[in-house]
Formats: sequence, C-alpha cells, structure tokens
Amino acid sequence: MTIERTILLVVGLVVLGSVLLAVFHDIAWLWVTGLMGAHLVQASFTGLCPVVMALKRMGLPSRPAFG
Repeated sequence: MTIERTILLVVGLVVLGSVLLAVFHDIAWLWVTGLMGAHLVQASFTGLCPVVMALKRMGLPSRPAFG
C-alpha cells in the first residue's frame, strides 16, 4: 500500500467513525468530521500532514493514488 492510498483509508475511517458515533452516541462527534474536513483543506494548501510524515518514517512508498 502506498502513502496516498493509506491517507485515503485513514481519512475515510475517521469520517465514517465520527459520523457513526454522532448517529449512535452523541451529535457532538460531528466536530471530528468538521475538523478532518478543515485539515484536508489546510493540507491541500500547505502540503503539511502529520500522518504523511509518520507514514514516510514507516517506509511506505509514494506513488500517484490514481492512475
């Protein structure tokens, strides 16, 4: 698995998890979904993402996510 696909997986799991928690536990969990969206916008402009840095340290290869 590549860094790009792993990032898609992590973001998808966080969003799905927070939505499920909001539906079945407490609506306040939607803040996590909002923060994830804000982070994605920030990362698209700055290129700074802590998860990417961690995945690079783990040695995952980097290739285009789609192609």
